[in-house]
Amino acid sequence: MVCLLVVPSSSGATQTDADFQVFWEKFKAAVIKVDKNAVASLTKYPLGMSYGIRSVKSKAELVRRYKEVFSQQTDAAKCFGTKAPEKDAGNARQFTIVCPNEAGDEVVAYQFMRGKLGWQFIGLDNYNE
Repeated sequence: MVCLLVVPSSSGATQTDADFQVFWEKFKAAVIKVDKNAVASLTKYPLGMSYGIRSVKSKAELVRRYKEVFSQQTDAAKCFGTKAPEKDAGNARQFTIVCPNEAGDEVVAYQFMRGKLGWQFIGLDNYNE
């Protein structure tokens, strides 16, 4: 099942939304395929992690800690295949996708932001922590 981010036409859609959609399709495909190197190249470092978990400081470290980021608190590949990120209401340059934990609670948030290098994965948060 493919889930697309729907943005309003002309009046409400922005170039930011279109740019994010292109980034999201690449990032989502890389996570679903477990293409660790592609995911690492689309990430900003240091990558923020949930409370009490040390940040990921480099591409090599993300490759080593991949399961911790994408499989430990949630099944990101499954979530990304069925859900779409939402634009942050307070910041048009940020999107978040919230995934369920093992108990089914929607608390694991993957955050993306547009910076100098374009869109990047910037952090993982758990709203329960």
